[in-house]
This record gives sequence, C-alpha cells and structure tokens, in this order.
Amino acid sequence: MAKVLCVLYDDPVDGYPKEYARDGLPELSGYPGGQTLPTPSAIDFAPGVLLGSVSGELGLRKYLEDNGHMLVVTSDKDGVDSTFDRELPDADVVISQPFWPAYMTPERFEKARNLKLVITAGIGSDHTDLDAAVEKGVTVAEVTYSNSISVAEHVVMMILSLVRDYLPAWEVVKEGGWNIADVVKRSYDLEGMHVGTVAAGRIGLAVLKRLAPFDVHLHYTDRYRLPREVEESLNLTWHESTADMVPVCDVVTINAPLHPETEGLFGEELLSTMKRGAYLINTARARIADRDAIVRALQSGQLAGYAGDVWYPQPAPPDHPWRTMPHHGMTPHMSGSSLSAQTRYAAGTREILECFFEGRPIREEYLIVEGGHLAGAGAHSYSTRK
Repeated sequence: MAKVLCVLYDDPVDGYPKEYARDGLPELSGYPGGQTLPTPSAIDFAPGVLLGSVSGELGLRKYLEDNGHMLVVTSDKDGVDSTFDRELPDADVVISQPFWPAYMTPERFEKARNLKLVITAGIGSDHTDLDAAVEKGVTVAEVTYSNSISVAEHVVMMILSLVRDYLPAWEVVKEGGWNIADVVKRSYDLEGMHVGTVAAGRIGLAVLKRLAPFDVHLHYTDRYRLPREVEESLNLTWHESTADMVPVCDVVTINAPLHPETEGLFGEELLSTMKRGAYLINTARARIADRDAIVRALQSGQLAGYAGDVWYPQPAPPDHPWRTMPHHGMTPHMSGSSLSAQTRYAAGTREILECFFEGRPIREEYLIVEGGHLAGAGAHSYSTRK
C-alpha cells in the first residue's frame, strides 16, 4: 500500500458545485504538434467538473482505494503544524498544483523519508526544489501541455484587457456611470504594436499564433530558436536575449519557467530599458519579476500596465502590493485551472500514477527529474544550482 498526499485548493465559498454553466466539454483529438492527450486506463469523473479543489480530489479516490492505496487530501499546506507537514513523513507520493503549491523544500525532502514521486497536476515544477529531488533520487513529473493552451488564452485576454483598458470601463458600468472620456483616456488599439514573448515553448508559441491575426509585429527570445518555417509563417523576429528584445516591444509576455537564469530577470535595470508605457504580462512565475520594481514602474508610468496571475508566495497575503498597485489586471493563479484544463491534468495525474504503481515508464515529456538527474521536459526547461 502507498500513501498519496494531495494538496488542492479550497472548495468554493458557497460549497462544491451541484451544477455547472455548461454541459460537458468539446472533444479534442490531441495537442498541437502531435502529443497525445493523457491516456489513463479510465477516469472516474465527468469531464468539465471541478476537480482541482479539495472535494474534487482530482478524481483519484476510487482508483487509489480500489487498488489498496491511501489518499489524503488537504488544502492546509503552509507551516510546520500544517496538515501537509504532519502527513508528509510517511507519504510515498506528493501531488499538488501550481495554483496552490505544496512547496517541496530541502527541509521537507529530509522529512519525507518514504517519498518516491512528486507530481505537479498541471505544468511548472518550480515549487519543488529540483536539487533536493536529484539528491534524494525522487522522481518529479508534471502533466506537460495539459493547460498550456488554457494559459495562452489567458495571456491574450490580459493583453487586450490592458491595452484597451477594459477593467476600469467595466468598473464604471458596474457603478452606474457613463463618462466615455474616463474610459477611453488610456485605451489603445493592439493593431500595429510590437509584441514579444520571453520563451517560445508550448505556451509562448501558442500566444504568438493567437496574436498573429491581430496584425501586430511579433518578436520572441528563447534558448532554442524556432524552425525557420515557423518563423516565416508567423513573421517572427528572433532576438538573442531578453535584453535585446524588450526595448523594441510595446507588449512583453513572460512564458518562461522559473530557474536560476530567470529569477529576478525583470528588475529595475531591465524595466528601465522598456518603452515608456509598455505593458508586461506574466503568467509564468512571479519571481521572474522583481515585486517592488514592478510597483515603482507602474507608479512612475514606465509601465502602462501589468497583468498576470502568478504571485509569491501563493496564496498571496492580503497586503501584497500587487493587489493595490495602479493599472494592474491581476488574477489569483487560475489561468491554467479552467474546468477544461482540470479534466486534462487530472487524467494525466492518474496516467502518471498508473505508470508508477505498475512499474511502467512515465512518459518522457512528463518527466522533470528521474534517476538522480534532470530528465525529459525538465532537461529541456530547467537548470539546477549545481
């Protein structure tokens, strides 16, 4: 018997849903580029239901208990007296989501004497100390591509929301007002602007593809240059570094993983090289941007707007300055947790568990750490401190 410790966010304040806005989900044949959707032997949930909260349990309880395993689900994850810390010492598997991460620190790896597998239900495993996982020989996996398109759609929504200054206009309507001048004095067209992405992996490339019909000038920087046919089809301009790209862009979107090379990248120095009145969108990881430098750039007008749904820590404290800074479009970390995405990453989590328990190889594209080193998607996207 294995003990699976799963950290999920709390249920809705008015209770777990009894009905939903839509009946079911569109059927997808696969991911762009040919990667197949998750392929577990079965699922024990209806596609489109809330799976990422405590009562949803990622749809795993029946599968795990029918096979003799124990499932512990909690939202209480922070602090030495948390439920997570009390249950961790004898856990064989830890599962959490980027939206409500169980931070797997070196100290927690030391405490978790039975731990063999850490799963991110979604994409992005930076809440797990990968050096500690390598040292302890713990496998780290995530459900690659499961919510990439979900995040890309959120990025496009945020770009349009900032450039058109949508949120203040919505507030005027909600409050009963109708002063047109108030709601257009910071509103512009996206058409003709220069838009660049930091990283052009699955999410970054999906953003570029979705923006191409807006008749914008598209730019990107990435450690791996895209194939020539992709650059030509989207009319992309490649830059060797973020520092080279941002001065020419009106809009910059960050779609890179957090690792030592990207942490703190958007600080005072880089922000000062951006066009005055540029927009910055960060749905990647909060620590890629300097928290206080972002606030100052918005206050000074160096940035016209900042939007994203990643914070540090998560959940963000009530006094986090990004909640009250001017001209922001922040959301709680939900871009990759749509009901559509939850169906995919819950199914992918079960697929990983089935492989683990049955002694079969976990898909290469799901692997971050295996056998004491970065592997699969981890070798492509991450670096370690050592």
